[in-house]
Amino acid sequence: MCLDVTRGREELAAWCQRHEPRASVREGTRELAAVAAELEAYRRGELRRFETPLDLRGTEFQLRVWAGLCDIPFGEVWSYKQLARHIGADGSYRAVGGANGRNPVSLIVPCHRVVASGTGIGGYTGGLRHKRRFLEHEGVQRSFS
Repeated sequence: MCLDVTRGREELAAWCQRHEPRASVREGTRELAAVAAELEAYRRGELRRFETPLDLRGTEFQLRVWAGLCDIPFGEVWSYKQLARHIGADGSYRAVGGANGRNPVSLIVPCHRVVASGTGIGGYTGGLRHKRRFLEHEGVQRSFS
């Protein structure tokens, strides 16, 4: 499953085809209904950690990064360097950034919680406006340049 709450249907389908050519865009399944319920609970401020079962596909390194992202608490941000250290990949913060950008289920695997060192916000595949909005929603009290 690919999930991106910041794109339209056509753009999401194109992204999924680039990253997982066997993927198809489907609507109305039981699994999607469960995800939609969790997304709505997140939007209302009632959910801090998604429990949606995931079957992520990626390299061993990407899977480690994505698992590490799920360890970042709601309302906190870590730098790419902190995340690299957390997953035992000291010095690989650029590779962590690359894996972060390939996260197929942004928001559920909270890649928006990773920021650049210092005052930089870092990147976000869905756009920095959305990243800022998600961080504000989670109560992150940090000013980004």
